[in-house]
Amino acid sequence: MCPVAKNITNKSESLFMTNHYPWPDNKRLAMSLVVNVEEGSEYSIKEGDKGMEPVDELQVHLKKPMRNYGNESNYQYGINEGAPRIIKLLDNYNVPATWTAAALSLERAPFIAEAIKRRGDEACSHGYRWVFQFRMDEAEERQFIRDAVNSIKKTTGKRPLGWLSRYLLTENTRRLLQEEGFLYHMDDYSADAPFWDAVAGSDNPMVIVPYALDSNDMKMWVAPSLTPEDWLKYAKDTFDVLYEEGADQPRMMSLGLHLRIIGRPGRIWALEEFLRYVTGKRDVWFTTREAIAEHFKRNVPAGSQK
Repeated sequence: MCPVAKNITNKSESLFMTNHYPWPDNKRLAMSLVVNVEEGSEYSIKEGDKGMEPVDELQVHLKKPMRNYGNESNYQYGINEGAPRIIKLLDNYNVPATWTAAALSLERAPFIAEAIKRRGDEACSHGYRWVFQFRMDEAEERQFIRDAVNSIKKTTGKRPLGWLSRYLLTENTRRLLQEEGFLYHMDDYSADAPFWDAVAGSDNPMVIVPYALDSNDMKMWVAPSLTPEDWLKYAKDTFDVLYEEGADQPRMMSLGLHLRIIGRPGRIWALEEFLRYVTGKRDVWFTTREAIAEHFKRNVPAGSQK
């Protein structure tokens, strides 16, 4: 089932407007591994920001304008140790990934950009830096988007066609993304399959490839009692339900990962167990979000409904 929304306000109603189409080779489930690259782009006094990065495994955040050296090193761990572990696993299991990358992070960790190129993976834009764009006016946001595009094109050899904000966006975001040549948008959690949705200020809808927070490894930071075992079970259960539903309707699964989180020695095994589990299943389309968006766009014309 594929929801097709006419506008943002009636999107919930659109979930009942279905379009049936097959995944390539009649696969039952599209599996999207999303590796977030934020390290090196987070808030920091050393970058001229007014305060420290609020997302911290220890949940230490002061409003006082001072450097949080400990958290800075925790993010650096994601580059130094987490990224190589994740790249190795993806290579070992021969599965593609979408790297939702803050552009500056790839500038500062070029080996990750090189891995994306070598593997033929997708670099989706996570902003120029991992900062809040909702505070920007239209001109600032447009430049933020353009800077990200130019930077990622330079580091990976290909411009990004997808966008994921840092949580919050503006009423201009989708229109600006359209005007800057983006194919799809990720800032949506309302479905388990791509759909068309309205763009404020534009007559043309945009492909939405929805993301998922519930299966995201970030849960192990924000909910410290969630163990890697718990996360793995939840990920497998999510896969099983969507795989079963995929016999009758298009289904996709998003698994969000972070270098500094799943890349730790006590957690990386859970990702390997998940990859071992899902690669052992038949009829799974391991792919990028760009490929999902392109396939959807080819098979479901904008505004079509059933």
